[in-house]
Order: sequence, then structure tokens, then C-alpha cells
Amino acid sequence: MEKKLRTKDKILQASIELFNQVGERQVTTNHIAAHLGISPGNLYYHFRNKEDIVRQIFKEYAKLLETRIKPPSDKAEALDALACYLDAVFELMWRFHFFYANLPDILSRDPALQQDYLQVQQGVLLRVTAVLKALKQSDVIQIDDEDITDLAHSIKLLVTFWISYLKTQAPQKDIDQASVYQGVLKVLLLFKPYATEHARPRITRLQQHYEALAG
Repeated sequence: MEKKLRTKDKILQASIELFNQVGERQVTTNHIAAHLGISPGNLYYHFRNKEDIVRQIFKEYAKLLETRIKPPSDKAEALDALACYLDAVFELMWRFHFFYANLPDILSRDPALQQDYLQVQQGVLLRVTAVLKALKQSDVIQIDDEDITDLAHSIKLLVTFWISYLKTQAPQKDIDQASVYQGVLKVLLLFKPYATEHARPRITRLQQHYEALAG
């Protein structure tokens, strides 16, 4: 059983690597098996087809969303929580950028995955809203209560479609970490107009930090 789990994990990691390198559409199960040096039959022992692999990768993605996007538990930790949130945004966008780059096409080919995605995104909206409410309660941002959900939607939209936007601007250019950090910087700039006076210096330092990473 331990060996089966190791092989399954290797298949998932190889799939993510290849999907990110050349795009999910261009990769077949034969490519994944050849990349790992295993037979296609060995791969099919663990996954029925490529759609099964994509669904399992999405489960990993959803698990990261659930564990990494959380409101601060303490008022004193609110600004640290904002930095952690931005780092989580980077981790998700970078690790799964194939998914962000071709989201409508991937979902259109798998109705079950489409439903799972919509359900997960409802939870994401609730968690981002909870983060914003906690930042307001901790006096990090100042925002009208009725605007919090709209800001959460704007953040979610930017994160979801930043990679896709980059691909429309330069289809032949590879997605690198600097370009993902540019997206993280854009997310931070959505927070900046709402920053309270005492939080503004720290947010400015965060901006300078991400500007350096974004090149």
C-alpha cells in the first residue's frame, strides 16, 4: 500500500510539472508515464484517465485553499495574517498556474469538476470575506460593511484570472515566479486604499517587498 501511495503521488507531481510546462491540453497520460519512466498500464492502475488526474490535483488545490486562507485569530497578528494570505495566493497561483491559465477550457470538459469548482469557490468567497472582516476589526483596513463582499469578489476575480490575463497579453511567454508576484502585488494594491493610518507603513513595506520579487 505504501508503494502504491508513493507512485500515485509521483504521478500527480509529474502531471502538475508537465501541465505547468506545456499546458494541460498538450499532455497525455502517455507523456506523464514516459516522464516518470513507468508503463501506461502502471499509471492506469492508479488513475482511470487524465481527467481523473486533473480531479485529484484539484482536490489538492482545494485542500490548500482551505488550510492557507484563514482570518487572523488575534488582533495583534492581523498584519502578519495579511502577509501570510498574500504568500498563500502566490503559492496557489504558482503551483497550479496551468489551472489558472486555462480554467474555462478545463472546466468545460468535465461537468463534475465544474460543480466541484463552483462549490469550492463559494467557500473561498466566504473565507476571503472573513479575512477582510477580521482585518477591519483589527483596524488594518477601514471599509464600509456593505462593500466587504464586493471587495472580496474583486480579490477573487484578480487571483482567478491574473494568469489567464498574462497569457492573453503574451501567449508565447512562459509564466515565471516574477509574473505571479506581479499578480500578488496587484492583490495587495486592492487593500492599500482601505489601509488605516497605523497599518499603512507596514503595507507600504509589503508593497516594496513584492515589487522586488516581481522584478
